[in-house]
Amino acid sequence: QVHVVESGGDLVQAGGSLRLACTTSGLTFNDHAMGWFRQAPGKQREWVSCIASSGGTTFYSDSVKGRFTISRDNAKNTLYLHMNSLKPEDTATYYCAASRRAYCLSSSHDYSGWGQGTQVTVSS
Repeated sequence: QVHVVESGGDLVQAGGSLRLACTTSGLTFNDHAMGWFRQAPGKQREWVSCIASSGGTTFYSDSVKGRFTISRDNAKNTLYLHMNSLKPEDTATYYCAASRRAYCLSSSHDYSGWGQGTQVTVSS
């Protein structure tokens, strides 16, 4: 059973930076693409970014492209999300999850291991 723990969320001012981390267990980490998702109060869960199993291919939603960077350390079974130039609209609970394939998939239904998430709050 896939288990993930997200961390690194905090309250920051607009324009600030954060680094989120996601540690995993119960899977062969380097066999799976990994994704970051977020959910703001009253809104549906939104895909943010994904990285292929090797780390060689990354994807970003238009809303974060150029500001966020996804990375992974396969030796540590850990996924990261580096968030720069944060905006109030980035406020949400951030989740990581494992793709059922080595490559990124578009539907959240193709991901597993949803954790408790980590809260990011950006003040204006």
